[in-house]
Amino acid sequence: MSTAPVLELAGVTKHYPGTPPVRALRGIDLTIRSGELVGIVGPSGSGKSTLLHLMGTLDRPTAGDVRVAGHAVADLSDRDLSAVRARSIGFVFQQFHLLDGYTALDNVADGMLYTGRPVRERRELAAATLDRVGLGHRITHPTNKLSGGERQRVAVARAVMGKPAIVLADEPTGNLDSKSSEDIVDLLRELHAEGITLVVITHNREIADRFPRRVALRDGAVESDSAVGDA
Repeated sequence: MSTAPVLELAGVTKHYPGTPPVRALRGIDLTIRSGELVGIVGPSGSGKSTLLHLMGTLDRPTAGDVRVAGHAVADLSDRDLSAVRARSIGFVFQQFHLLDGYTALDNVADGMLYTGRPVRERRELAAATLDRVGLGHRITHPTNKLSGGERQRVAVARAVMGKPAIVLADEPTGNLDSKSSEDIVDLLRELHAEGITLVVITHNREIADRFPRRVALRDGAVESDSAVGDA
């Protein structure tokens, strides 16, 4: 495993205005290195969603530094930040965010529209990636005709196809039954074994405990991190 940092947060806070203001994150220090599989776990209101938005460069911190694939978020314009996000970060969401009525192949291939690659090349790569996640036999099926577990596999394929520096999975088992949840966790572990860097956000401690590194959040702060010893 490489030890190069892929994602770095130093002294990161996030406050939202109000009376009183909401202190969603309170001085987060977190480094994710290339090749890691990390589960970030915490109850509702612990700051998981806010942290995901900052890690994914979907929002900027109130204070502190965020670096993604060597790029300092504070130094980038919104346009440049969008480009870094497109090249360096893959997303998997609880709600799948697939285009219903489009095939699994089209959903994955369209995930690389921004690259400018020819359609044929994108479709060939999409087909290979769907086969990689166990859906090679379903590539021509419309996604609204797939099961929840299959739809999440399409979303995973779309996230990893472009070989991003890091994949962020937000409650990827939240809408699945227990068997499908187990299958998706197994898939994420397999992709990690192939060298993909993954961060999984979850409220389920049992799921987080299946990953090599576990970071627990509570009240907007890191409560424990198995990489440095639980606090």
